[in-house]
Amino acid sequence: MMMDKTIGNPISWVARQMRATSDHVADSVSEIGSANTSAMPEVHTLTYQDLRACLKAGYNDFLETRADAIFVVLIYPIAGLLMFGIGLNKDMVPLLAPLIMGFALVGPVAAVGLYEISRKREQGSDVHWLDAFGVFRSPSFGAILALGFYLVMLLLIWLMVAQSIYAQTLGPEPPASLGAFVSDVFTTSAGWAMIIIGSATGFVFALVALALSVVSFPLLLDKKVGVPVAVVTSVRVLRQNPRVVLTWGAIVAALLVLGAIPMLLGLIVVMPVLGHATWHLYRRAVA
Repeated sequence: MMMDKTIGNPISWVARQMRATSDHVADSVSEIGSANTSAMPEVHTLTYQDLRACLKAGYNDFLETRADAIFVVLIYPIAGLLMFGIGLNKDMVPLLAPLIMGFALVGPVAAVGLYEISRKREQGSDVHWLDAFGVFRSPSFGAILALGFYLVMLLLIWLMVAQSIYAQTLGPEPPASLGAFVSDVFTTSAGWAMIIIGSATGFVFALVALALSVVSFPLLLDKKVGVPVAVVTSVRVLRQNPRVVLTWGAIVAALLVLGAIPMLLGLIVVMPVLGHATWHLYRRAVA
């Protein structure tokens, strides 16, 4: 019978996923706390050549699944334009740049469907955009939800910190208009103070997000592990390959900026390439 494959009542489905999340976390904590470290995935040493190979493989995946990948990531420019529209409200203008920049913090969550497409291609299967929803059948889907929730909370904290930085420099009153705000940012000492402090603080948040998610979501999708194991493995990849992983983070940031310039429409290409490339990076970083 096929009844067990349906989602059923939404409330009961959410309850099952939350219960699965708690089970994953409990199992992972016990694995980390035990003396047997064999339960932890093995981390490989990466090179800059690996980054080039991952980007090339990600681009090839995009070419082979172009229509499907574009359909999956249309949410990026749509959500970005909605945020831009909200940010044009004068009370939200100071948060417009932090909002767009912070959007990258939760990018790994929305890219999970792309990881699934790359995983299916790796297995030699024909892929369709509906395969992106195969993540819902992952044994670690509850843990994926939990880690996604943590990244969303990180984004909200970043926005609160950004608002506080504005209040202590150019604020606390909202700017008269977007043009007046841009002028104050680049022509006043308070504006430059906001840029410097905000950039330094944003770098810290970006580093935390990179450490948490560089391979954690692909690992959760690929293996039945919990959030602690996935996050610890991701941090280990960063610690073992600091220069390479930081370079990867810089590449991601630069491509996202380039993709955002033409009214965020460039993200329709940039996000699939980065999403697929992240899957291949995971394959090279974790045994």
